Amino acid sequence: MEQFGREYARLCAAVGAAPQEAVLRRLREPNGARGRLDLAAQSLSLQTCSALGRLLPGAAPFAALALGDCGLSEEGVRLLLHGLCSNTTVKSLDLKGNNLRTMGAEALGKLLRENKSIRSLTLEWNSLGMWEEGFSFFCQGLRANNFLRRLDLRNNQINHQGAEELAMALTQNTSLQELDLRWNNIGLLGGRALLNCLHSNKTLKRLELAGNNVPGDILKAVEQALNHNQDREAILSEAQNQMNILSKEVLSLKDEKNKQFMDFVDAVDKHKEEKARSEKLQMTEAALALSEQKVHNLGELLNAMKQEQNCVAECHFRELQQQKQEGADREGRLLHDLSAASEKNLLLRNQVDELERKCRVQQDQLFQVKQDLTNTTAELKLRAVEAEERLETEKRRFKQSLEDMESLRVKEVDRMTQHMEASERSMHNRIQRLEAIRISLEEELSQVKAAALTERGQAEEELIKVRSQARLEEQQRLEHLKEKLRLMTESRDEAQNCCLKQKEMVAEAQAKAKQLSLYADGLRRRLDELQQDLDSKEEEKVTELNKVKVELQEHIGHLEAERAAQDGLREKIAALERQLKALSSNHREALLDKEGEISLLLEKLRMKEAEISRVREEEAQRASFLQNAIMAYVQGSPLGTHSSRK
Repeated sequence: MEQFGREYARLCAAVGAAPQEAVLRRLREPNGARGRLDLAAQSLSLQTCSALGRLLPGAAPFAALALGDCGLSEEGVRLLLHGLCSNTTVKSLDLKGNNLRTMGAEALGKLLRENKSIRSLTLEWNSLGMWEEGFSFFCQGLRANNFLRRLDLRNNQINHQGAEELAMALTQNTSLQELDLRWNNIGLLGGRALLNCLHSNKTLKRLELAGNNVPGDILKAVEQALNHNQDREAILSEAQNQMNILSKEVLSLKDEKNKQFMDFVDAVDKHKEEKARSEKLQMTEAALALSEQKVHNLGELLNAMKQEQNCVAECHFRELQQQKQEGADREGRLLHDLSAASEKNLLLRNQVDELERKCRVQQDQLFQVKQDLTNTTAELKLRAVEAEERLETEKRRFKQSLEDMESLRVKEVDRMTQHMEASERSMHNRIQRLEAIRISLEEELSQVKAAALTERGQAEEELIKVRSQARLEEQQRLEHLKEKLRLMTESRDEAQNCCLKQKEMVAEAQAKAKQLSLYADGLRRRLDELQQDLDSKEEEKVTELNKVKVELQEHIGHLEAERAAQDGLREKIAALERQLKALSSNHREALLDKEGEISLLLEKLRMKEAEISRVREEEAQRASFLQNAIMAYVQGSPLGTHSSRK
């Protein structure tokens, strides 16, 4: 984590920006060693977001990243999420309370399409549902993602259209298990869309829909679909565990079988080796037989040579005896020949002795070889008998093990088939029960729909009557207010005419006062003061009239705004079937409130009229007082006395 902090400081220095101390402090905290980087409520700058976005690709030294309530800008969010697209270690991402808009939603959609490591995503308090185009991109990314397990979309102002797009994304998503949509504005249509998507989505196990104005029957149906998904997941996990156990057992049996087969192969190899040795011994015996044959042949040859020598010696001896009888002269020659023959005979005898000695040695060697051969053949025969016995025992044992394995496999297969048949029967029974429950629920739903349609028709008729009555009352009140306004304008015109007449009388009085000498100045000053008072009263009266007119115009504007709001409520009636009675009661209460406000305004208008009449009376009293004063003044002046005398 310290290396990550140094890289962050280096990148900030490279762009000429000072690193944020709060970020550096969080990067140096020991909780970073536990795999979490908490930057919540830190108000990250754009330079910090750019640096972190450049550091996040690849492997980061933490598995959880908290960026909640950081006041991220659109560009900052884009840079951070672009860096996370190729990250391989971050498993949890928290972006709550950052007011993400269209660009942020598009960046989130790209993140969901490209990232393969994030398992949990928190987007609470971001108002993503207000931006339809951006939320559509987000839903497209969710549709393509197959790694996210948990998604938090609380308080995002998602309406029924956003819920429909989210449902379309969930029909193709195969990894999301938990989805939190509390405190949005999904309504009836959005709830139906989410319920329909659960028919094809089999992985979602938890869906929170509190605070969305979703009817109770849809919530119950959603809960049943989620329970069905949970049961299916449990059955699949159990079947997977059993399959794993069986595969392990099969592998162990295969290993044992392979081991036995290898032992059998080794025994066969040993038997082959012993057989090769016996064949070698047989070849040795054949070689010994050949050598014996050769020795026998040599013996026969030696005997033939001995017989030949004996024959030659006998022939020589007979010739000598014959020659002894011939004469003495030939005695010397014969003796010489006899000596030569005796020498030759000695040589032959020596050769015969040597051959006899060699023959005896070869006979001794042959006897020894025969004795060794008999011992070896006896030993080989014993070994061959033992090997054959061991081979037979191994064959019998291997055959018995094969029979045991086959019986065990048959038993296991029978047990598994029985278990699978029992599970299939239980699942079939459960499916039948669920089908019966579904049919009953559909019948109840059709009945409820028919009742709702009738109630809706009645409520619409009542609402039309109430609207027509309210419209008539509003028109009557408006006509009454217009009449009162006309009367007030007429009274104002009369007051203005009276004021003009009074001004004319004052002008005449001023013309008469100009003819006076000394008293005219004082009277003029007094008339000026009275004129100022009259002007101030006139201005006050005009301002009061303007105020009343402005208030009436504001009230008319409020009534028009209320009429526009009622038109908007009329458009939303199709989406508020289940809440029609409550809305009609609320509308009646609103109409009563408006009638109270109108009565208050009428009361204010009567008070203003009373005040205007009081001001008018005061002005009339002041005008009469002024006229009396002028008359008294004129009568008290010398001109008045002179005219009275005349």
